[in-house]
Amino acid sequence: MPHDALAGTGVTIRTADPSDAVAGVQPKWVALPESTEEVAALLRAAAEHDLAVTPVGGGTKLDWGPPPERCDLLIDLCCMNEILEHAAGDLVVRVQAGTTFESLNQQLSTENQELALDIPVPGTTVGGLLATALSGPRRFRYGTPRDLVIGITVVLADGTTAHSGGKVVKNVAGYDLGKLFTGSYGTLGIITEAAFRLHPLPPTRKWVTATYPTPEQNDSPPDYATLIGALVTQLAASQAEPSAIELNWSAVSPGYTVSVLLEGTAAPSRAAAIQHAMINLEISGIEASSGNDPALGLLSRPEITDNPPAWWGELPDDGILTEIRVPPGSIGPVLRDVASASMSGHVLRGSAASGVLHLAVPNETHLTAIARLRDQVEGIGGRLVVVSGAGNGVDRWGTIGALDLMKRVKARFDPDRRLSPGRFVGGI
Repeated sequence: MPHDALAGTGVTIRTADPSDAVAGVQPKWVALPESTEEVAALLRAAAEHDLAVTPVGGGTKLDWGPPPERCDLLIDLCCMNEILEHAAGDLVVRVQAGTTFESLNQQLSTENQELALDIPVPGTTVGGLLATALSGPRRFRYGTPRDLVIGITVVLADGTTAHSGGKVVKNVAGYDLGKLFTGSYGTLGIITEAAFRLHPLPPTRKWVTATYPTPEQNDSPPDYATLIGALVTQLAASQAEPSAIELNWSAVSPGYTVSVLLEGTAAPSRAAAIQHAMINLEISGIEASSGNDPALGLLSRPEITDNPPAWWGELPDDGILTEIRVPPGSIGPVLRDVASASMSGHVLRGSAASGVLHLAVPNETHLTAIARLRDQVEGIGGRLVVVSGAGNGVDRWGTIGALDLMKRVKARFDPDRRLSPGRFVGGI
């Protein structure tokens, strides 16, 4: 019997309840392993009895992506929450996948270090961070999880343990597992450990925040969507070297709000330079609505603060959540397209300089507008993904150019489709 085989691994097994559902699909059992070896034993038992398996960390993103085609066993990594090694002198940490991002950085801070990723979903674990490729404002300066992970341990569908980076026991030839598994939504294997490159904690942080009019507030030139896009491009190239440039615009906000983070000992002086640039933006072809107004119609003068605005680094969480990725420098067209879509109650927020924004709309009445917006985003070389909150019949992923390759990789790692089947692009 499958349950007896799972219990025979020595891992704690319990019957699943409705709170364990994965995008609405309830598993039969939940396993609580405490080591990579126990995860491997569970997957060997699952392979023997053809059980479909989905991993979970903090459970904060189980509703992201489409529901699995089937889910017999939920492997909960909450007990795998140890920091295995912190080589402070080398700026490297190795940690189990069930460790939350908050507890990891709390421990690292005792050595004046951090994993420089701002996680917009509280309670996210290291495994969930990698599985969903989640990152926040400072991706502009430090990169994404894919850039900062330097080693990974995974358990494959047949119970084989594979390692990449660091001290290697077994490699999977031809694959960089860290990059491959980041963003794979648990469809290739279960991440049990990861090693990351760290950064020193900055001694000082300053935010510079200003609000500009939206089209609804301005009936004559300039085109403020173009202005915001140009402003972001100018700030990104600034010698002040910002760590993040974030945008917030909602149906109830007073306008487009742009906030810039400066870090380091010279943060105060660099913040003053950014403040000046946000007031005195000079772009060929753009004129202020009031003639030669040097403030270009600012609704609020750029303010320098020691703390971020309340919305900083948080995902909009109302209704349907989408992620928009466009080439850097294409924020202006995105703002115009969202405005033309006339989606009531929308919130658009994210890393303007990196071209990664999240758009939330309150309900499924906006799905047609989202589909049109996807066509426009893809027309400028971008992508729009429906992350959560929509029904099962929605096209979540849009056009995927490398789908055939991704399917071949899935077949290589999980030929029997037992790992989170159907949770990723193209039903992978």
